[in-house]
Amino acid sequence: MKKSKGLWILAGAFVVLLLGAGILYQRLGSEMQPDRLQTAQEDGDQAAEETGQTQAQTEGENGTQEESAQEPVKIAAPDFTVQDYEGNQVKLSDFKGKPVIVNFWASWCGPCKSEMPDFDEVYAEYGDEVQFMMVNLTDGSRETVESAKAYIEEQGYSFPVYFDTESEGAIAYGVMAIPTTYFIDAEGNAVAQAMSALDRDTIQQGIDMILQ
Repeated sequence: MKKSKGLWILAGAFVVLLLGAGILYQRLGSEMQPDRLQTAQEDGDQAAEETGQTQAQTEGENGTQEESAQEPVKIAAPDFTVQDYEGNQVKLSDFKGKPVIVNFWASWCGPCKSEMPDFDEVYAEYGDEVQFMMVNLTDGSRETVESAKAYIEEQGYSFPVYFDTESEGAIAYGVMAIPTTYFIDAEGNAVAQAMSALDRDTIQQGIDMILQ
């Protein structure tokens, strides 16, 4: 009897967990629309608002306020290691000196699949100027290296695919929902991000930011 009661409690907890994950995904998706990139500058401005700071700073003994020119917010993109298509270890930092797009995806993710044709099209145009890292969340059960490769080859995509078999990338970036995309400049700073499927124009907007 006690064993049966314990199983029911575990089952209930699992259902609550699934519902919570679904609500979180919907909330993130609604806040980050396909035509909207969240920039590092906006993150900095939001943090300033939460701490009661403003762009106007009080300077001098007379207490007058002057608008100080703010430099763009720069946030260093966390490094991580993944496997390339041939099984070699590759780090994000290996591409420092070149702008990078990091996209977290899985073949079971519908929104991920919806944006891939646009990413492949953009890669064909900017592949020499921008490093694309299409990072597959390879957990070894729901998604394997084999299943991810099969999907890419079936679709005929040409962009570089990497496999996050140890979840280093997902943990480093706190990936809670996919697709999630980061636009990183040549100095290794995360300039913008999006937590939803992107369209062609929005990907172009992100590329323009990191090619400046």
